[in-house]
Amino acid sequence: MDRDAKNVYFSLMNQDGNADLTSRKTALETASCFLSEQLKIASGLPCDLPADMASLTNWIEQGTRRVGCQYREYLDARKAGETRRYFKNQSHALYFLKAVAPTKLVDGAWLYGLLHRWNDPRFSNLIRIYLEELGEGLPDKNHVRLYRKLLANHGGDDWHKLGNQHFVQGAIQLSLAYHAADFLPEVIGFNLGYEQLPLHLLITAYELNELGIDPYYFTLHVTVDNAATGHAKKSLQSVFDAMPQVASRDEFYQRMVNGYKLNQLGVDTLSAIRSFDLQQELLSVFAAKAAVGSQLHSDYCRVGGRTVNDWLAEPGQLPAFLASLEKMGWIKRHQDPQNSRFWKLIHGERADMFGVFNAYEQQLIHDWIAGDSASEKNQAPSSAGRPRQLSFKARQRLCETFEQGRSVQPEGHAARGVIRTHYSHYGAADDQDDFNADLRLLEEKLAALASKDEVMASLVGLMSPAHHHTAPGMMATRIFTRLMGP
Repeated sequence: MDRDAKNVYFSLMNQDGNADLTSRKTALETASCFLSEQLKIASGLPCDLPADMASLTNWIEQGTRRVGCQYREYLDARKAGETRRYFKNQSHALYFLKAVAPTKLVDGAWLYGLLHRWNDPRFSNLIRIYLEELGEGLPDKNHVRLYRKLLANHGGDDWHKLGNQHFVQGAIQLSLAYHAADFLPEVIGFNLGYEQLPLHLLITAYELNELGIDPYYFTLHVTVDNAATGHAKKSLQSVFDAMPQVASRDEFYQRMVNGYKLNQLGVDTLSAIRSFDLQQELLSVFAAKAAVGSQLHSDYCRVGGRTVNDWLAEPGQLPAFLASLEKMGWIKRHQDPQNSRFWKLIHGERADMFGVFNAYEQQLIHDWIAGDSASEKNQAPSSAGRPRQLSFKARQRLCETFEQGRSVQPEGHAARGVIRTHYSHYGAADDQDDFNADLRLLEEKLAALASKDEVMASLVGLMSPAHHHTAPGMMATRIFTRLMGP
């Protein structure tokens, strides 16, 4: 079943040209078995795809209209005073960002296995989708890079510790990436489902912005997945482009349907949102801190007649420890956290415990202390008579300093073979220093190749799910995109 999802996920993320051949073979075989198991599970799930392939266009149009109407109803309800549908507070939203990280950090991966077919017009739309998921090599458009930055800004870097179920969807996508030759209809069907615009994407972006969290990763998907010119349209066209001319179309379509249903497996947006429990998440954070800090506190400070080290010695004592802090007045629940002595110990550059809790952990503690007072102040829109916190976009508009442009891409001069040098977006790759060594060596390697086929083949490895968001990976993507042409 999904017992090996986390292992499959990380073994495939570690695949590269230098991997031990035996380990690589084992990882790929395990992933193939895992994918077959998931397809078996998916085959028994319900499906809303039309039985007749000719009805797919109408199916997409109806789905787009339905989502648009539902989102308008949501906006009208919010305007009328309804509270947020998804996120109770900011820590709830940050929990969600981390909970779905294993999936978001392999965004587009299921199409990676098609890159070697760049010269086959049947797959040009699918490859274009992959290149756009990679931002066509631009750092501020690469989806994985954007999500990594979002996590880093909010203390979500420890997503590796999530449970196995959180890795199921990502493991499916990576397995498809490395087995496209054996699961082509499933790849196409999965892509068709993934690229449709869901209601939850629109609501998530709206509420993240409302809570002061950058929604760009999500709004970018709203625009690029559109059914008129975006990924939804390309994914539909790719179905007809790849449809067999000799083999059974019915069998191909049935396998496509099973691939489509793979989207339903693992932790999805709504289940991740519903799984949030502020109290339990808070206790998990304190338990993790206690594991490394249970002997680091001085004995002069006592809470409820016991030393802090004594309280932290056993995880089961943590609820009573928090209750004692509250009883002693160190924590004042359902008030502004600034009124709590404990909050002042952990928050601020001059706080005695500065650096002990990261941004996400501090937000959890803040929202737990604030309790009902935060809900009353922030949940309802201002039209209902209560103030709202400043949204992310509003804060951006008020900011006095903005990033000043981006470096102009130098064209460089002709080199041997197909490639011109200086494609780097991170400074000239011929700078003789360690910072640009990878880019410089990549340019030299590509410049020595005589044919376009050789260049394209050499770029594919750097565009893998594990590498495309790195500087060499983005440079490789820019070159690949340019050489592939319109």
